[in-house]
Amino acid sequence: MPRKRWWIGGTVAIMAIATVLYPWPWLAVREGSQWRYAFPGWEGTSFTLRWTHSVEKEDWEEWFEVSEGGAIEITGTRFKTFGAGVPASAGKETHLEDGWVVMTGIDRVVDPLAVQAAPAEHYRMRYAGHMFALSHASPPPIYTFSVRRAPIWRVLPALVRPWLS
Repeated sequence: MPRKRWWIGGTVAIMAIATVLYPWPWLAVREGSQWRYAFPGWEGTSFTLRWTHSVEKEDWEEWFEVSEGGAIEITGTRFKTFGAGVPASAGKETHLEDGWVVMTGIDRVVDPLAVQAAPAEHYRMRYAGHMFALSHASPPPIYTFSVRRAPIWRVLPALVRPWLS
């Protein structure tokens, strides 16, 4: 029996070490070279960016997904009103839904995705049903969103940070 416990304990220890050292895909939100936030970022991972349009003063959303190759794609958007620079249609479908203009099927790679999160625009990120503030005091941060592979021990602070804010 002690030999069996040794094998089980050894196997568990090896699996734990491998899990900590294996380079997992992370949706990295970086400010310069610093990882600000990290979220699991395997294929099919989706997230939303939401902000207040600087001219229209209405909320705007863009939906993103990690593609098969690990790139970030914009899949859709929704906004309240058309303004300067807004295309009449994008993607495969444009329709009205509860007072929003919704464009879906855009499916365009935007990797890496850079966002200047000005405080006046109140930038937020939705991931797994949770909303995280991106904007903070001046100067406005410039975030770069991309999928990076790294072991969990290297991203641990960025993995925990969104849940502490």
